[in-house]
Amino acid sequence: MYQINLMSAQLFSHSQILMAGVDEVGRGCLFGPVVAAAVVFNFTTIAQLQDIGVKDSKQLSVKRRESLVTEIKNRAISYQISYASSQEIDRLNILNASLLAMKRSITKLSVTPELCLIDGNQKIPDLTIAQETIIGGDRTSPIIAAASILAKVWRDQLIVRLAAKYPHYDLENNKGYGTKKHRMGLQQYGPCFHHRRSFKLG
Repeated sequence: MYQINLMSAQLFSHSQILMAGVDEVGRGCLFGPVVAAAVVFNFTTIAQLQDIGVKDSKQLSVKRRESLVTEIKNRAISYQISYASSQEIDRLNILNASLLAMKRSITKLSVTPELCLIDGNQKIPDLTIAQETIIGGDRTSPIIAAASILAKVWRDQLIVRLAAKYPHYDLENNKGYGTKKHRMGLQQYGPCFHHRRSFKLG
């Protein structure tokens, strides 16, 4: 059962309040960027997300995630997807790169939400918009779950495209995570441009 986490009861008394759900995917991967999505809804639209089957992207099949992307975008007031590259991850560390990707997605929105609900326990540094962190937010907040779906589908499609260029790592199946085949490819061919050199690749 979803819960809508309220930072302030007064803040949400107006039905047209604009809230952004923000989530990232790919933190644990060895390959590729960490990708974040921010998606904005008004308060009255949020209940519709659960009705159409929005939930944590990890609990959905590939086909269902892809079908929900269009439905989420059609209901959203604004959405953006951004990322931090493997090189930025190596330079900043994965936590700071994830926060950077989330901040980029928020600042590129065509509207400014009154509140951002951020998955996790780390606030985004220097964000001028009110924000609330929610541990396990992709499981408990429908707008964070919507962001997780957009980010997951976008990143997976990117990795599949890159798999054609880098066929040695079984990327189409592992999406950049450190599976046995991926690590075998690393042992045989070494890392490529998109691998995170600061991660344990061996």
